[in-house]
Amino acid sequence: MAAAKPKSLESRFAEAKARVEKLETRPSNEKLLDLYGLYKQATEGDVSGARPGLLDLKGRAKHDAWARRKGSTRDAAMKAYVALVEELEESDG
Repeated sequence: MAAAKPKSLESRFAEAKARVEKLETRPSNEKLLDLYGLYKQATEGDVSGARPGLLDLKGRAKHDAWARRKGSTRDAAMKAYVALVEELEESDG
């Protein structure tokens, strides 16, 4: 019997994206920002564009979460995203 072929990082990342949307408990804002920053780094690379102004609190927080990941490789961001989703699933019960 042949061993199952390990899933590619891209497929594990896509599966994690689908699973995180089905969590029963909403993650904390901090965890949501971590997910956002990792997702954007994995899909678009380093942050681009100007940082939103002081009155755009949500946009500014999201921009900062993405900027914290600057310099991370696509693969590293995907691995960290998958690991974070698994951590959230464990705590979700």
